[in-house]
Amino acid sequence: MGKITGNLARSLTGFPNGFWWLWTSTLINRLGTFVFPFLALYLTSALGYTATHAGLVLAIYGVGASLGALVGGELSDRVGRRATMGGAQVVTAVTTAAMGFVTAPAAIAVLAFIVGASASASRPAISAMIVDVVPPEDVGRAFSVNYWAINIGFGFSAAVAGFLAHQGYVWLFLGDAITTLVCAVVMWVKLPETRPEGAEQSSPVPVAGVGLRKVPGDFRFLGLCLLAFAMWMMFYQGASSLPVAMAERGMATQTYGLIIALNGMLIVVLQIPVTSLLKQRKRGMVLALSAVFAGAGFGLNGFAGTSVMVYSLSVLVWTLGEIAYAPASEAAVAELSGQRARGRYQGLFGSSVSVASFLAPLAGGLALDRWGGPALWFACAVVGAAAAVGFWALFTVPRRAAGHPEVVLEGEPSLLGREREPVPSTASGG
Repeated sequence: MGKITGNLARSLTGFPNGFWWLWTSTLINRLGTFVFPFLALYLTSALGYTATHAGLVLAIYGVGASLGALVGGELSDRVGRRATMGGAQVVTAVTTAAMGFVTAPAAIAVLAFIVGASASASRPAISAMIVDVVPPEDVGRAFSVNYWAINIGFGFSAAVAGFLAHQGYVWLFLGDAITTLVCAVVMWVKLPETRPEGAEQSSPVPVAGVGLRKVPGDFRFLGLCLLAFAMWMMFYQGASSLPVAMAERGMATQTYGLIIALNGMLIVVLQIPVTSLLKQRKRGMVLALSAVFAGAGFGLNGFAGTSVMVYSLSVLVWTLGEIAYAPASEAAVAELSGQRARGRYQGLFGSSVSVASFLAPLAGGLALDRWGGPALWFACAVVGAAAAVGFWALFTVPRRAAGHPEVVLEGEPSLLGREREPVPSTASGG
């Protein structure tokens, strides 16, 4: 027990105050993540949408998220991290609240697009700020700890949201909006601007131009984007298709809420120990293993029927994959990004993930309507196996990242070889 406590303490120490304020704002935001996990259920149960129509609305949300990540990455490098994060969160709060009071399909589609875009726009800035304020050798650990905050909040919000939805779905929208607004206030008051001086001159062209010029030669980054898309095509089924599939089998809203809350709770308990266990393992092995677990976990849903135990086991397995995958992939993107293009690289990577956020609900809804749940879950297992092979192939052969010859991505990740520019002294203070 003492050894476990010591490992936990070492995993959480050594970060500057600026990181912890960012961590706190993330936690506050995620404590109120009520809407997205229940949006598909709200559209089908409360508004009477078909699974395909609900998937279309979530796809529109994902289109907004994909574009928002690109815009947010560009703004974070040109305008600044803090302004991008704060402004995006305010827009998200207002539009989320409005979404709870409209019923017209066109209005819901428009608001879903805006919410997706504004919520996603803040994420590249958050990732870039983490790399700005944290010492290079601690960046991977910082992403893991930040992901821990995301899931502390998600575990709480998913459990509470099921009971709030039982009282009325409008409370989900209002609660989500309030916590998002509080997050924006914390970001604006407590976080300093950390964008390196001259970052706005790092590229005279828009984000799309950065991608056209730099990404084609950065093969590992292209591979990470493609495989991230595959991984999130699976992970997003937990929020979009799983609640619909369970409802079709007559299972209660509260049951889904408790089962999906297990995902966040497991990450809260296991994220730090698993990260510590895997920190000396090669990147290819960690990412390949994460894909195997994700595919196997979602594949188990095909055998669940109405068994709460099997659904819970499924969440346990794919959550282990998520725990291994998320921090490792974020750290890899941080390594590949140049000193003056952190926001842009995170935005491009986030956009590739967001493409999955609109295709996954659409594909899942179509699969449920046409072929049923077992076919969907079998497809997830196949995708997981294919992604595992892809990760292994991407990282097995030692190779330097094109355009960044000082970074070698084979084996344990490190940012030590990259020059670190000075950041404002206030980054270490509240």
